Amino acid sequence: MISAFRARSRTQQALLCLVGAAPVVLVVLEGLNAPYLPVAAATAVSGVLCLAALVVPERLFVRQVALATAASCALTVVETQLPHRPENTPGLVELCALLLLITRAMRRHHPWKAVALAAGPALAAVLLPLRIAEWDHHLKDLITLIAVFAVPFMVVLGWCLRLWDTLREREREAIRQAQRLEHARELHDFVAHHVTAIVARTKAARFAAAAGQSQSPEDLDRMLAQIERAGSQAMGSMRAMVSDLRDTTAPAATRPAGDLGGLRDLTQEFSVAGPPAALTLDPRLADRRLPPEITTTVHRVVQESLTNVRKHATGADRVEVRVEVRPDAPDRLEVSVTDDGRGGTPAAREKADGRGYGLIGLAERVEGLGGRITAEPQDGSGWRVLAVLPLDPESSSG
Repeated sequence: MISAFRARSRTQQALLCLVGAAPVVLVVLEGLNAPYLPVAAATAVSGVLCLAALVVPERLFVRQVALATAASCALTVVETQLPHRPENTPGLVELCALLLLITRAMRRHHPWKAVALAAGPALAAVLLPLRIAEWDHHLKDLITLIAVFAVPFMVVLGWCLRLWDTLREREREAIRQAQRLEHARELHDFVAHHVTAIVARTKAARFAAAAGQSQSPEDLDRMLAQIERAGSQAMGSMRAMVSDLRDTTAPAATRPAGDLGGLRDLTQEFSVAGPPAALTLDPRLADRRLPPEITTTVHRVVQESLTNVRKHATGADRVEVRVEVRPDAPDRLEVSVTDDGRGGTPAAREKADGRGYGLIGLAERVEGLGGRITAEPQDGSGWRVLAVLPLDPESSSG
């Protein structure tokens, strides 16, 4: 929620602050209607707690609802025992917030849990008019209106919104499924076609060589040119699909990839067909349980970096992979992949790597966790990819 607020423009942030401040001001003004200063302060605090429960993240919602409900009910009970009570309003902003809490509970949670969560705000809303000084038939009518009409209406509204959310999600899933089918057809019709052409022409060249037929330089050049052209067309189709599939407004998805021990298998597999890759893993991380998104991102950084070394680091004799806790920042994890090859300029590497989609994806993953990544040539020769990640993404993003 904080990141979504920061992503907005300054004007939108200012408007949101004004909108959020308005009900808080109204709560304070209603609290001033109380005859005693402590009661006025308690009324303001209770109202602010109810408003805060409307906007807290989902993981804090249950605790905040319990706190707001307890504060509201306790204040109502205390005010019923006072000789002087408010004459105009019991706290209409707080009442509206309690009713909206019922709707949010019914919308965001499963039925049984939603009923349990909504019971507290419903009780607090029904009891809240008892803070008024005069006990007459108007007060009874107000309590009846809240209990018989307002609370059931908010429950039904929450259920309707929950159904609407479900229908929207199903519609989005249907659209995604249609897109996946369309991309599968494109893979078959275009990319597979070009790859098949490459395989067929390669088999023809091997067959001619096995049959002992001598090939003139012109024939060989023509065959290789056809294979090259088919490969270029396949790459063009792949890049077009990647461009269509990419969503630059959202960070790349992450999936658990096991612990950091999988890095050793990754470097060993790389060393079989490439330059030797040495892995240095901080002993402090061997037995430490890291969040799945961290281990996944570390694995992706090393995997993509080694792929780039194989593709671009001409003449590399060694590759060094280091994963360690930063000495100057114990809450940060540092991942570096360094080679001593001749890989050309950054622009050349990005061009050869499909316009830099690999590094773009890594940047999205790392920055989505609150870290940073750089890829740049070293002094002299070689290339270095350096990623710095928080060991606890939640504390970093908060």
